Amino acid sequence: MRFFKSTMLLLLIVASGMNTISAEEHFRVIVPDIILGPLDQQIQIEIVSDSMANLWKASSGYVTINSREIQAVADDGILQLTYRFHKKEQLHIELAGMSYQATVNPIPLWMSIIPPLIAILLALLLREVFVSLFLGIMSGTSIIFFYQGAGFLTAVTKGFPTVIDTYVIESLLNKGHLSIIIFSMLIGGMVQLISANGGMQGIVRRLSRYATDSRSGQLVAWLMGIVIFFDDYANTLVVGNTMRPVFDRLRISREKLAYIVDSTAAPVAAVAFVTTWIGAELSYIQDGLATIGLEMSAYTVFFNSLAYSFYPFLTLGFMLILIISRRDFGPMRKAELLAAKKQIAEPDIKPEHSHQESIPKRAFNAVIPILIIIIGTLCGLVYTGWDSVIWADNKLSVATKISETIGNSDSYLALLWASSTALAITILLTIGQGLLSLQKIVESVLKGFNIMLPAILILILAWSVALVTQHMHTADFIANTLFQFNLTPYLLPALTFLLAALIAFSTGTSWGTMAILYPLILTTSWLLTENADYISSGQQLSLFYSVVSAVLSGAVLGDHVSPISDTTIMSSMASGCNHIAHVRTQMPYALVVGAVAVFFGSIPAAFSIVSPLVWMAVSMMILWLIIRLTAKPMTEKQ
Repeated sequence: MRFFKSTMLLLLIVASGMNTISAEEHFRVIVPDIILGPLDQQIQIEIVSDSMANLWKASSGYVTINSREIQAVADDGILQLTYRFHKKEQLHIELAGMSYQATVNPIPLWMSIIPPLIAILLALLLREVFVSLFLGIMSGTSIIFFYQGAGFLTAVTKGFPTVIDTYVIESLLNKGHLSIIIFSMLIGGMVQLISANGGMQGIVRRLSRYATDSRSGQLVAWLMGIVIFFDDYANTLVVGNTMRPVFDRLRISREKLAYIVDSTAAPVAAVAFVTTWIGAELSYIQDGLATIGLEMSAYTVFFNSLAYSFYPFLTLGFMLILIISRRDFGPMRKAELLAAKKQIAEPDIKPEHSHQESIPKRAFNAVIPILIIIIGTLCGLVYTGWDSVIWADNKLSVATKISETIGNSDSYLALLWASSTALAITILLTIGQGLLSLQKIVESVLKGFNIMLPAILILILAWSVALVTQHMHTADFIANTLFQFNLTPYLLPALTFLLAALIAFSTGTSWGTMAILYPLILTTSWLLTENADYISSGQQLSLFYSVVSAVLSGAVLGDHVSPISDTTIMSSMASGCNHIAHVRTQMPYALVVGAVAVFFGSIPAAFSIVSPLVWMAVSMMILWLIIRLTAKPMTEKQ
């Protein structure tokens, strides 16, 4: 029947005079610029002539690709097809008796791991992040051009400028990325100005009442990280910049400050009810629930999954144990010993003006701008996420209404409004008290911008690496590789945790990891447990909650140990710490907590024998024991 229809269509083409015209004049085939195999690729066929459109309407809806008939979906004159390439081959498409041919050479999917792997390994080996990130991006662009038909040298030659004119530019065109850059610069300008006008020295004196030694200094930083729970970026920049001079005075290493800052930012933001993360988390969970057909609110699932969020809570507890016991191990201990031996630890931001000693050291000149950032961000989140329908719904609790509001907010706008207002108020405070001239104020703010520049460049390159991994489907490679193993559903939470950690480590983004994994893993886990006869309905729900938390927890772990993570970079920046030194000192701590979270948390909790809170307590005890056995005490004399 289809042969008869194709023959009739061909006769119509000949009768209408189309036999002397090339196929390109009637339809255009659009294939992706970057094709990976074996992976489903979207192919579009755009019909450009009226005669072909009429013929297509009369056809059966099938398109022949490489001798295989595939059903095409028409959308405004564009046919959508899915085809999987396995190796280099001729793409032969037949449509209404006309044919199109092109050579397609897909990139093997395993090569998608090369760009992030090169960037990460070189960064750790060379301890030079700019070159490492650039070479990681360039390896990806060179691979793409090579498989598009260019020779090796040509691919490298073309790949070099593509790093800038494509990936860096695309990264900068992202509204969220630009918001982070501007926010960071505004914070940098504000910090430099409150240092120049005496506000930073004033707040250091106030904090010195509580931060009198190494233990109390670290505890103050830890508590500040918990208090600023609503956003990881604001947490990182405020705590890092505020506590840096305090840590310098107490001869605590910048690496320890960067660790405390980094490890109280994402873990707290990931599990708190009112944060800039909650919207993305709830939306992904809701989509999964809709696919499964489970009648339950996303907020309820999130709330129940918190009991299985081992890594975020264990990280906070692990830090507290280290601080209280005054113990460290590995590279962090070496960094602490070096800092303790210094007679005077000099901060990054030093006074430049000879008359600065005469400037009054008033703490409120720093406290007011910092409070404006905190309160302003919260107000901005409420304002941008406000929905009168939600607040008019009497069936919803206040906590749910607040979470829904924050979840629907625009966190980038809130951060920009708060930081720009804080900088403006800082300038007014400085002028109003006659502390600095307008010229000195402008110079201080510009210097603050300049201080942020290296970290911003690292951020841009890290985002570019993430874009390369997105184009090359690195996450698909990792996910496909790990899910080839036929494992028991009881190991699914642990496997999900490791998978999320690997993806976040390779791509440098916890949010991107959630976006990739939640749609894939929630449906998979539910169906896998549903088909297992030996798993009860109660165990199925517990496993589902555990998998939900495993995606989030694994993403935070991968984000912590990745040199190309934006929060890791911002933690180094705010703490005035060498970026690779921060990664090297934080990684052992994060991996220890991650291992305990898997083996003493996720795996035993999956069997639902006892409450996951029991395993949370057991895991915390294991961490305490590890610290007692492996970490050596630090003394003030050291």
